[in-house]
Amino acid sequence: MQETLSQPSKRELFQGQKLRMMALAVLSLVGAHGTFAQKVTVEFDQAADFSKYETFAIRDGQLNSRNPALNSDLVKKRIDAGIGKYLTVKGLTELSGKSDLNVRYTFGTARKTEVELYPAGWYGWGTRAVRVPYAEGTLVIDLRDPTTRSLV
Repeated sequence: MQETLSQPSKRELFQGQKLRMMALAVLSLVGAHGTFAQKVTVEFDQAADFSKYETFAIRDGQLNSRNPALNSDLVKKRIDAGIGKYLTVKGLTELSGKSDLNVRYTFGTARKTEVELYPAGWYGWGTRAVRVPYAEGTLVIDLRDPTTRSLV
């Protein structure tokens, strides 16, 4: 018995190419997503037993920004609410008095400038550089065990 292999039709070839192009587009979008992500760094005591902590209290937060809009009570309330919501979701209870964890934070900003290039001139020949100022922010959150007075 002899088996013959049939050549794929033009339609099948086109659908295969279309599928590959869609997969490439999806992969490039997923890859580009990480480009705009925020940088998050987490450091903690590897020896700390987090299961023993049941309550937390947000103590004093410091706002150190030259921008008066970022040194406001509204920003402080939003940071407090965000930290409280996250720790509550993790199973901790917020208290105002004595607690298992004391939370302190420092928020600061620095002015930075980025240069963006745009096509300019006839038919897009040439480039135009535009300086775009922005504020880069840093939020440091410390969780301290009040019995040992150490970071966890």
